[in-house]
Amino acid sequence: GRVQLTIRDTGRGIAPENLPNVFDPFFTTKEVGKGVGLGLAVCQAMIEQHSGSIAITSTGLGQGATVVVELPAEP
Repeated sequence: GRVQLTIRDTGRGIAPENLPNVFDPFFTTKEVGKGVGLGLAVCQAMIEQHSGSIAITSTGLGQGATVVVELPAEP
């Protein structure tokens, strides 16, 4: 009864020390004025409100990232 969506990219990746904080509200690695750090926190809240989950992994900078979203399947 669940649907899983996996998205992988080959972009900048996420530094290991930042990975635990990516869903924290207002956490950003961008320079001042270039982002407020709410995007992933809002995504996580909306997905969880629908009884789902979201997880992000990255093996490090320059290695891209993988996002896995899981939601209940409609009966």
